[in-house]
Amino acid sequence: AQVAESGGGLVQAGGSLRLTCTATGDIAKIDTMDWYRQPPGKQREFIARIFDNGETKYADSVRGRWFISRDRSIYTFGHVAYLQMDSLKPDDTAVYYCAVNARTATSDGYFVMHWGRGTQVTVSS
Repeated sequence: AQVAESGGGLVQAGGSLRLTCTATGDIAKIDTMDWYRQPPGKQREFIARIFDNGETKYADSVRGRWFISRDRSIYTFGHVAYLQMDSLKPDDTAVYYCAVNARTATSDGYFVMHWGRGTQVTVSS
């Protein structure tokens, strides 16, 4: 499976961005699609998760400001999740990663986490 993020960029404080995560390849079943971030000089941290049944979880730092969703359209290529980020703050500046926990044709029935390469989000004050 392959995972790719898009939608990052430079935005002023108070603005919004929507990140897109697209998972493609030999995916048989998805358990979760997650977003993580790694601020400059800090460790990677969990931001949001959406389960295949639609249940969601958020880090305290973004709950109420950001919203994770899945694109269930039959016309969408691949497995797609979005992260709508509103009320952005300079502290949200980070590389944002998507991680997809999926069972694939070659995972012997196990769920394996697949990571994207990240997309940079920079929030100016």
